[in-house]
Amino acid sequence: MTATQKMAPKAPRASARQPVKTWIVVVWAVPSVVFLAFAALRLLGVTGNRYIIATVALTPYIGVVGLALGVVGLFMRRWIFGGIVLAFAMIASAAVVPRLVTDDQPTVFGPQLTVMTANLYVGRADAVALLDLVKQHNVDVLSLQELSPAMVQDLDRAGIDRVLPYRLFEAQRGASGSGLAAKFPLQQTQIAGPATFAQPSAIVDLPGVVDPEVMVVHTAPGVEAQWTGTWKAELAELPSASERKDRPRMLVGDFNATLDHPDLRDVVDRGYVDAAERRGAGLTPTWPAGIWPPPVAIDHILLDGRCAVLDYQVFDLPGSDHRAAVASVNLP
Repeated sequence: MTATQKMAPKAPRASARQPVKTWIVVVWAVPSVVFLAFAALRLLGVTGNRYIIATVALTPYIGVVGLALGVVGLFMRRWIFGGIVLAFAMIASAAVVPRLVTDDQPTVFGPQLTVMTANLYVGRADAVALLDLVKQHNVDVLSLQELSPAMVQDLDRAGIDRVLPYRLFEAQRGASGSGLAAKFPLQQTQIAGPATFAQPSAIVDLPGVVDPEVMVVHTAPGVEAQWTGTWKAELAELPSASERKDRPRMLVGDFNATLDHPDLRDVVDRGYVDAAERRGAGLTPTWPAGIWPPPVAIDHILLDGRCAVLDYQVFDLPGSDHRAAVASVNLP
């Protein structure tokens, strides 16, 4: 080895780990902070203003984003902050995942009833397609929202009387009208006070001793500034499940709320179960019918907790911005 070779400086070793560029950390950290703020609101049960209401409805989507942000943070070796983000994402997702699992059903031997809810989009839905769904799934009770006088005429022309001969309609122009149609006689009741939109209710006179009481639900949209307080109040005023053994109660319609909203969870806690959640379909979206905004489940069939849910499905309804939901149940 020559002297020149001995004195030649050694080449610097490559760093074992190159630092993550600052801009990459910032791009990750900013949405992570936003996610943590959202997760805190969701876990504390805060609805607040219309923006929070809209954001909470997107919990299933935001939870996935949070999981991704947490994993990315760990890959960048941001152990503490990344771990916190991932932990909050897992906690938020823990409230959503059970909706994908079928719950245990009570053993009941009462009559079977098939119930459908359909928002008619201010009377623009296809009446013939709606009745085709009713006939195809042998629907016994149909809850209608946004029922306009023109839509009643369309239903009459389509032959609703031959399928569901009994009705309790409160048709109005715009989104305010609602109605019930059934195979069995309906006895009108009043189990809730006046609301922004019509919410008729009736006892369904079934053969035998069990006569369920069904209420059409259509709350004001909380994502609109002028309706936020009204939305909260109308959900709070929905009745509890009946304690009478011979009269199970059902709330069926457009709640303008998902199961992530504490206001709707409070309603469920009054003695109801959500038919979709009980059948593992709690994340099946019902609005909008398209892909934007991100679809969420705001139409619900809430049943007396003593009922067994045999089946739950969601179907496209031509002409409407909502999808129709159908549940088959065994009454206690």
